This record gives sequence, structure tokens and C-alpha cells, in this order.
Amino acid sequence: MQKPREINISLVVPVCNEATNLPECHYQLEKVLKEIGKNYEIIFINDGSTDKSLEIIKTLSEKDSAVKYIDLSRNFGQQMAISAGLEYARGQRVAIMDADLQDPPEVLIEMYNKLDTGYDVVYGKRKRRKGESILKRLTAKMFYRLLARMTNVKIPVDTGDFRMMTRQVVNELNKMPERDRFIRGQVAWVGFRQTEIIYERAGRQKGHSGYSYKKMIRFALDGLTSFSDFPLRFATWLGFFFSIISFAMIIWALYQRLIADSYVQGWTSLIISVLFLGGIQLITIGIIGEYISRIGSNVRRRPKYVVKDKNVDKPQKDELTNEKK
Repeated sequence: MQKPREINISLVVPVCNEATNLPECHYQLEKVLKEIGKNYEIIFINDGSTDKSLEIIKTLSEKDSAVKYIDLSRNFGQQMAISAGLEYARGQRVAIMDADLQDPPEVLIEMYNKLDTGYDVVYGKRKRRKGESILKRLTAKMFYRLLARMTNVKIPVDTGDFRMMTRQVVNELNKMPERDRFIRGQVAWVGFRQTEIIYERAGRQKGHSGYSYKKMIRFALDGLTSFSDFPLRFATWLGFFFSIISFAMIIWALYQRLIADSYVQGWTSLIISVLFLGGIQLITIGIIGEYISRIGSNVRRRPKYVVKDKNVDKPQKDELTNEKK
């Protein structure tokens, strides 16, 4: 059996309804990777697209042998699609990039050269985010800074999943079994030498973003609950704080009733207190529930994703040796 050629660079590209961008995306990626001058593969992961994305990817793979595809059985989410690509990538260096071309492909050349200087991870840091609403830019900025303060892992602010990593880093990521993935946080957690390249993020050329505010909130919760126990500690502090207030109110109420003999019969203060404390209890129970939900999803040990079709096999262990310097 012929041994597969050694791949220097694997480019993992998650795809969800990007039919209008795929031909230009492939053209630009091919141009940049050929300029680097190394053997490469482009792995498109179709994450439950409902347009012609898969059809276009298959056509590209027929014309270009470097194009590989993984068709997931349904939409498992961008983070899980990236995880699938990382597990199938054979390259000594692996890059992650979206298909919408908001992250400029030419930055990949800078990332590759930066890895040559001894770094293990080079991530893109956004200087500006064009084509996004003020609300989206503001919420993203708040989220990254809040996450940086609440976690004990140094996760770079204003970064996405656009990055290039050595084989050693990817091997460590592939060992992580959790179902609720937060790739940029996991990359920060593994450590190694990491650095940034600052660039301007362009607006979408075609199509529209699949990240609704609902998905963004879900993504933020995944990031917080995966890399921070602050919400649990906050719930505990909140419980202690209002327990102290409630205890003080009980002492005050007993004093007014038994000693001062000055009280007003009524239900206003009572109902306000009950509703307020009830709301606090529901919030804390909800926070605890988020963590329990994640524990449950990992205990069930279902596959992280299901592959419906592909034209690439997972690499063998002997192919996943650390990068040769």
C-alpha cells in the first residue's frame, strides 16, 4: 500500500451555507498556499449546509486533489466542525479559517513564517472589524474582556479561531474529550509559545453571517462555563450576601414587633422580598444547571459529531509525530 505523501500544511475550513463564497475562497487559499511552497491540503467541513455548499465542495475536490471534505450528518456547530477538521488533518502545521474571507488568507504566510521562529501557535488579532453593527462590536468587545477577567487561563482578547498551530498543539487538542468546545480557550489552555499577528478584519463579501445573537449567547456561555468557575462562585457569594440581608431583616422585624411594638400589617414588603429572593434563587439554580448540563453531555459520551460522507481518512498515529524542526 502506497504511503500517503507528507503534508506540511492542513487548512481546516468549517462551512455552513457559504455556497456564494466557496469558489473565491478556494481560489485565494490555493494561491496563498502555493506561494508558501509546501505540500498542503484544504479540508472543508460541511456543517449541515442547506444550500449548494456540499455540491460545490465536491466539484472543487474533483478538480483539485488537495481539496478534502467531511460532510457532517447535521449542523453540529462551528466549534465541533473545527474539531472534526483537526482530527482529520495530517499536516505538520494546521491552520483554521472561515470560508467567508473576512480573515485575509495572505495572513497565513505571516503565520507560517512566524512559526519558523520557534512559536507553536500564531493567532490573528483583529485591529478593526468591518461590516459589523455597533451592537455586535460592543458585545464582542465586552465578552472578550469579561472572559479574560473571569478565567484563570489567559485567553487573548479580540481574537477568533483564525490561527496556525504546530502538530504538537493539535495532537493535544485532539486528546480533549469534552463535547462543549471552545477552541480558542482550549488552545490557550494547552500553553506552549503563542504570539499574535494584528490584522484588519474585512466585512463579508457575499452572503450573511450564520451567527445570530442567540448563537452568540450560547457561544459565550460555552466559553464561560468551560474555562471559568466564577459564575458558580458568584452564585455562592450572592446567596451569602442576601442571606445576611435576610437575617438582618428578620432581627429588625422581631425588634419592631416585640420591643418597639411598631409595625404595619400588610403584604407589600413581604411580596417584594419573596419575589426578589425567589428571582435570585432561580438565577443561581440556572447557573448551576448550566454546569450540570455540561457534565451530563460529557457523561453520556456520545460521539462529538457524525460523519455522513468524506473523501479523507483520519491519519494514523505514526503520521502524527511532532513537527520536524
